[in-house]
Order: sequence, then C-alpha cells, then structure tokens
Amino acid sequence: MAARPNTPPRPIIVKKVIEGGHGGHHGGAWKVAYADFVTAMMAFFLLMWLLGATTEKQRKALADYFAPTIVQTKQDSAGSKGLFGGESLVSVDKYPHRQGQTGTRTMTIPRDATGGPREASGRERENERRRFQLLAQSLNEKLLSKSELKRLARNLRFTETMEGLRIDVVDDADLSMFQLGTSELTPAGARLFSEIATVVAAVPNQLMIRGHTDSAPWSAGSGTNNWRLSVDRAEVTRNYLEYRGIGTERFQRIEGVADREPHIPSDRLDPRNRRISITLGWRLAGDN
Repeated sequence: MAARPNTPPRPIIVKKVIEGGHGGHHGGAWKVAYADFVTAMMAFFLLMWLLGATTEKQRKALADYFAPTIVQTKQDSAGSKGLFGGESLVSVDKYPHRQGQTGTRTMTIPRDATGGPREASGRERENERRRFQLLAQSLNEKLLSKSELKRLARNLRFTETMEGLRIDVVDDADLSMFQLGTSELTPAGARLFSEIATVVAAVPNQLMIRGHTDSAPWSAGSGTNNWRLSVDRAEVTRNYLEYRGIGTERFQRIEGVADREPHIPSDRLDPRNRRISITLGWRLAGDN
C-alpha cells in the first residue's frame, strides 16, 4: 500500500541501559589496600627476624644508622660550646679514634652494621681485659726477676686501646732497641723482644706491629728516610717474634708511621719517640 504523502517521519528512540553497581568487585581499590597489607606484613616479619638474629649492640648500631640525627651530642666535643653549637664539619672533636688520629666531625659508619664478625660481649671483653692485665704483670715480673734485664723494664709501656693491648717498647737516652739509623737489633733489644715473645706466644690474639722514629733528618744521599726506617724496624720485629715461636698467621698488620705519632710531641727529636708498638688485638665472639 502506498505511503501517504502528508504522513510525518517516525521519531528515532535511543534507549540507554545503566547497569547497577557490584560493590566495587571489579574495581582496583581493593588491590591497592591488599598490596599495602602485604608490604606491612613483610616489614613486620623482617623486623621480627632482625630482633632475633642480632645482638643488642648491633640493633643499636642499626638504629643509629637509620636515624643519625637523633644521636645524642656529646658534651665538650666537636666544639659543642662554640658558635652554632658545634655543628661545623671541620670542628676538631674528642671522640675516640685510632691511636695518633685527632679526627674531625665526619660521618662514621656504626660498628657491627656491616654483618661482619661479631664483637665479644661485655663479659667476654672484661675477661679479656683481665687476661691483658695478667700478661702485662707477668712480663714486667719476668724482667724484674732477672738482674741483666731489670733495667729494661722501664722501657715498656702498656696501654689499652680500641684495638687491644698495646705494648710500646720505647728507646731512651741510655738504651736503644736498634742500632742508630738502622733496622739492626741491639743485644738489649733482642733480649727484650725475646721476653715479649715468650709471653705473647702463650695467648692466641692477633698481633699488629707499628714502627716509630724520631724526627732526626737524613742527608739527601743516604738513600733512606724515616718512613722506610720505621717500616723496616717493624718488619724486623715481626721476623724476630716469628723466629721466637709466634705463628705467621697471627700477624694481622705491619706498618711504619715514621715520626707522625710522636710519644713526646713537645720534642720530636727526643729518643723516646723511637719505639715499636706491639698490639694484641681484642678477640671476637666465638674465637677459641
């Protein structure tokens, strides 16, 4: 049937269907929350593991490492009474350093924070300190008991340091451990080092030997200097102690520092600046 010519066109109807919500089931918010939960649980279990696998000192070191700004400022150190409260990085401090090192305020890595060998506990360290005291007393008594060695006792100095017990064999105006300007042991030096070797051989501690000289100048044509002399004397000492029965594996470090660490800073030519330092290192936890 033919369309009526005057009939208007039918309207176009668009139907929009809006689906109802599903409670966020297909969204991403829950995934973020779950990831945060898993991360928190991982951090919690890591913390529990650290608490069980570290010592009190190691935990303190870790805490200081991650929060360096809360370390308590020491009194009268690093210019604490000066301008800006001693916050200058170039202020000289009074913190403990290795022997002869003055130090400045610089960032330091907490000890035991590297996962290395554990230090001995407080009780073990105190026992070690008593052993050191007995060793020093024994060596001194051995020298005083022999008339030919009695006068050598005054040439020994015993000092407890961060590295261990340091035995300084010091020259004086009347007695030298080495021939002047050489690394050749004198008879008195050989006898004294022999007595030291007898006592040191009875303990298992690692040894560090450091040579020192005075500031006496050398001629340009001598072919040597105080640096070389201090190293040579340290090596001769090591060799002599090994000859007297101390195993090679016990020597941890041999070094010479020339005249850079004078025993008498006010007189760098004083013969007492010429000395050999033999350090028995602190033993670590678990050492036999």
